[in-house]
Amino acid sequence: MADLTDLEKQSLEEIAHPSLPEGSSIYGGTKVFPDYQAENGETYFTLVHGIAHESSVSFVAILQATRALRKGFESAIYFYGPGSLNCLATRGFPTTGSSAFPGEHNINNSLKTFMQEGGKVYCCRFGLSLHGAREEDLIEGVIPTHPLDVQDALIHYARKGAIINSTYMF
Repeated sequence: MADLTDLEKQSLEEIAHPSLPEGSSIYGGTKVFPDYQAENGETYFTLVHGIAHESSVSFVAILQATRALRKGFESAIYFYGPGSLNCLATRGFPTTGSSAFPGEHNINNSLKTFMQEGGKVYCCRFGLSLHGAREEDLIEGVIPTHPLDVQDALIHYARKGAIINSTYMF
């Protein structure tokens, strides 16, 4: 440990750290709303406009869409704008598929799971082009879409009565 001044030592000793042992509950566990399951024909549609790994927004949206799928909803995710970067199979360093940090492939793996379980993933070609990403770099199974499809997909799923989760990040 580094040499500490008397004031640094005093500061460290004022409050015991950690104040609670690992595994302590600091939040209640009561779920307030019912655990809804899909009724016949219900749909859940997610729009993602968030950059991979720049916030948790994109990853959490995928997890929510997967949870909806597992509850019985027809579930689809539409990535557009910078969100399109979430769909790249070419993520990795020093080679594609290699994780430079723990969790680098969380999004890739979660999208693969989502599709394997029956979810649909759409990706805007224009969003890819804005960032120099190529269509052939998409994760297998991701459906490339025309830029004008963003609005029409929203209309399509709204007319189906879908629950729509729209995430947006600059």
